[in-house]
Amino acid sequence: MKKYLLISLFSVLLVSVGCKSEYERIRASSDTELVYKKAFEYYEAEDYFKAQTLFEMIINAYRGKQEAESLFFAYAYTHYRLHQYILAAHYFTSFSQTFINSKDREEADFMAAMCHYNNSPDYKLDQEFTNKAIDAFQLFVNTYPQSERIEQCNQLIDDLRSKLERKAYYSAELYYNLREYNAAITTFNNILIEFPDSPNAEKIQYMIILSSYEWAKNSIYGKRKERYDETYKKAQLFLTKYKKSTYRRSIRKIAKNSKGESKKLNYG
Repeated sequence: MKKYLLISLFSVLLVSVGCKSEYERIRASSDTELVYKKAFEYYEAEDYFKAQTLFEMIINAYRGKQEAESLFFAYAYTHYRLHQYILAAHYFTSFSQTFINSKDREEADFMAAMCHYNNSPDYKLDQEFTNKAIDAFQLFVNTYPQSERIEQCNQLIDDLRSKLERKAYYSAELYYNLREYNAAITTFNNILIEFPDSPNAEKIQYMIILSSYEWAKNSIYGKRKERYDETYKKAQLFLTKYKKSTYRRSIRKIAKNSKGESKKLNYG
């Protein structure tokens, strides 16, 4: 049993060494045609790291030649497959700008946008790549209005905008928790302006009223009545608009308290 196991392990080792020796031999070769051929063999076998390394060796040698188009396109894809999205976006964009008549130009522009999409981080973090992805998908839609990818692009834009809304809500809620009520009101209001069709509009309106009430309570004496009156107006509008809201009980209480505090300040 041990003898057969040793033979099997030795066979695997020989195969591994043989493959590595071939790759190293190709890397050491000055035969660009051989490197080109083997690079695509590795690419088709989904060994993108080796393919990328070999492409890099010969990419300059093929500039201006017929093979350059397929080489540059595959090279960009190796970065994407290896999750090197920043570089992949650069090379897909460069491909699109260089090979303007290529049949793969549309795909390259789409993939550049996908690179930014894949770089879009958790909603709590900086959303630079989220905004880049939205811009890139929108540019794609405008450039290729007949593309079969339009529906997918619009869906991805919606997903990204939803993340931006979640980020904005997180920021507004953070202001509220830090007792920065005026900043919370401004940020919540901006969400409604930027995302007018938000499915969270009711909750956002509720948080605006809650922030407005807390701001009035914590204001200097001379500003309280004005701010209680403003809170009362917002509460009444909410009750008129959202007749079946789960927040109605809380809003009615805020409206009652705001009106009461305003009257006390009148007598004062």
